[in-house]
Amino acid sequence: MGDTMRRPRGTRRLTVPGWFHLVLALMVLLVVVGSVVGARVQGRTTDVTDQLTDQVQPAQTEAYRLQAALVNQETGVRGYAIAADRQFLAPYTQGTKDEARAADRLRELIGDQPALLADLEQVQQQAADWRRTYASPLVTAVTPGEPRTVDQKTADRGKEVFDAMRGGWAKQNADLADAVADRKAELDDARTLRNATFGVVVGAFLLAGVALAIVVRLLVTRPLQALRAASRRVALGEFDHAIPAEGPADLTAVAGDVEAMRQRIVTELAASREQQDVLVRQAADLDAQAVELRRSNAELEQFAYVASHDLQEPLRKVASFCQLLEKRYSDKVDDRGRQYIDFAVDGAKRMQVLINDLLTFSRVGRLNDAREPVALDKPLDKALTNLDTGLTEAGAQVERPEKLPQVVGDPTLLTMLWQNLVGNAVKFRHPDRAPHIRIGCEEDADNPGTWQLSVTDNGIGVPEEFAEKVFVIFQRLHSRDAYGGTGIGLALCKKIVEYHGGRIWIDTAHTGGTRICFTLTSVDDSSDGVDGRTDEKALT
Repeated sequence: MGDTMRRPRGTRRLTVPGWFHLVLALMVLLVVVGSVVGARVQGRTTDVTDQLTDQVQPAQTEAYRLQAALVNQETGVRGYAIAADRQFLAPYTQGTKDEARAADRLRELIGDQPALLADLEQVQQQAADWRRTYASPLVTAVTPGEPRTVDQKTADRGKEVFDAMRGGWAKQNADLADAVADRKAELDDARTLRNATFGVVVGAFLLAGVALAIVVRLLVTRPLQALRAASRRVALGEFDHAIPAEGPADLTAVAGDVEAMRQRIVTELAASREQQDVLVRQAADLDAQAVELRRSNAELEQFAYVASHDLQEPLRKVASFCQLLEKRYSDKVDDRGRQYIDFAVDGAKRMQVLINDLLTFSRVGRLNDAREPVALDKPLDKALTNLDTGLTEAGAQVERPEKLPQVVGDPTLLTMLWQNLVGNAVKFRHPDRAPHIRIGCEEDADNPGTWQLSVTDNGIGVPEEFAEKVFVIFQRLHSRDAYGGTGIGLALCKKIVEYHGGRIWIDTAHTGGTRICFTLTSVDDSSDGVDGRTDEKALT
């Protein structure tokens, strides 16, 4: 791999999910810290508010009630002393109860504030001194129903004590007012701190969002854009442009894989171009071979013309002059001489037949290239007509389907095919029985759209070991004296069938004669409704 692939530190870098998880963890930590600080600040604000509304302010109210109860006590004592009527003691008695109740409530509210407790203790002590030194003796000294005048000395002493108690009230009220002011100031400070804390948390969230956007931009978006731009350049044809491996570990790995793919593509492209050059050279060679093949075919055509005219003319002359020699000098030539002349004539004639058969074999698919729908009945009818004399002399019986399918092929070559196959069945008949030839047709189950045809006879048969050899040109299984011919018939059949895209073979499983099978392509899959079943009719 290239330099872009060798990044040893890439495996230690965070991945894109890793960066997101890190930023998310920081934001969660920020949320937790902000929540804790905010909760503490809010709790402090709530505590100060509760102290102000539930303790200090109610304590100030109870102090006023305590003072009012003391004032009621003083008023009741003074009225009872003047009127000597016990009903004037009701404010005194009720004031005493109200004082005790207000003092207990006030002590409960300011129990954690020593200064305010000291003020309460002082007021209660002064009230107790006032009752002990003035109020109680005065009440005891008054006889109900006998009003009297309080002497000036007792009145002055009572006023002095009550005025001192009023000083304690003033100090208590001042201290309670200071406590309320302190709680209000503390509440303002707590609210200010709370608002500042919330502002800091919100600002921290905003900064975290901005930091996340910057991280995504630097670590994800920018490397992705670089990877995309480099990939686009490669896609547009700059295959030598290296793919940069930047950013988090997973993006680096992706870029490395893309770079490896690019290098593989470059390698494959170079190999493809080399292969293309080879193909171009091979195409040039094939063109040259095609030119040479056309030249060779032209020479072959010329040879065929010479073979069909110039070569056969000397053979005809040899045969003719040998026959004239036999006719003119027959009385001067003995039997052996006449036998030699017959051999020469027979050899010339067989040479003519061999040349004609070779010409026929070489012309298959070369001179004519007719590819058209052909009903196999017509080539078969023509072949049987050509073989009519041989079939009649041999007493042959031919069974054929009532209708054969249509195939794509050359009518002339198909006629030659039928003629050779049926002719072989007559030629190689069994000496003890008349030829019985059966033509079969059925659809090829292994190849839809293909027909499998067969020619079956009851002749001498073909041994299994020669099932392939009989399709080789000039291969004979019998002597010329037993069976005539040049040994080219089945080779010609094989060439015709293969020219039509089929195959031909001998069914070695058939006994009691020979069965030659071959396949041909139908015009369409339906083949005009032909089902391949044989409705037999005898031709003799």
